[in-house]
Amino acid sequence: MLKDFLDTAIKAARQGAEVLLENLGSITSDEVRRKQTSDFVTRVDTESEEVIIETIKESFPDHTFLSEESLKDTIQEGYRWIIDPLDGTTNYIHGYPMFSISIALEYRGEIVVGVVLDPLRDELFTAMKGKGAFLNGEQIRVSDIASPETALLTTGFPFRAKEMIDEYLKLFRNLFLKSSDLRRAGSAALDLAYLACGRCDGFFELGLSPWDIAAGSLLIEEAGGVVTDFGGGRQYLQTGNIVAATPMLHPLILEEIKRVFRGIIDA
Repeated sequence: MLKDFLDTAIKAARQGAEVLLENLGSITSDEVRRKQTSDFVTRVDTESEEVIIETIKESFPDHTFLSEESLKDTIQEGYRWIIDPLDGTTNYIHGYPMFSISIALEYRGEIVVGVVLDPLRDELFTAMKGKGAFLNGEQIRVSDIASPETALLTTGFPFRAKEMIDEYLKLFRNLFLKSSDLRRAGSAALDLAYLACGRCDGFFELGLSPWDIAAGSLLIEEAGGVVTDFGGGRQYLQTGNIVAATPMLHPLILEEIKRVFRGIIDA
């Protein structure tokens, strides 16, 4: 049954990708709307989401949805799809080539299918619960890097939680000094997918939404990595505060996060 769900997610992601690629470079200022500070939505986000949801509903009409731009079903007893039709909208608007589609399927509060598609590079990251993680059909694993001095970390600026910028910059500084380097690409879903396939070794961000991280979190766990909230628990989809890394690096990053955010953020 999971394979049927995965096949549908892949089909939906491909359909959404066609919308993104057809409109890349043609978005006008009149087609961009600001949802909140530094958070934008375009006509393309909405069209991609409509195509994705329609494709999934053709196969599973009774399922519910949690999607960035429209549907916000809260029922979690059955199957619920968690969808970001364009992760990296600001990048997309500017033609910066780092954006993706993220689709996850949740069953009774647990992510069981995850798909992240990079339309520009035609890279398809997939995972099913208990079945491993894959990039274009080839199994992937997180890196074996254990030392922070040789680790490449990724992050995202807290544009939805700008009141936390001082603490975030302190954390950024501390981890930057302890690691090989840090990157901020602008698509959390791709950051997590890259971690799953060993292109980077750790990721942290706060104030994210479930659709930003649902699929990527399963990719990482199925690739042998560790994903928690800032308190070391499993509430990252609820809090939006996430730290993910290789098994050896995760406790080191989490320790620094707890040191900086102790008393401010518990999870």
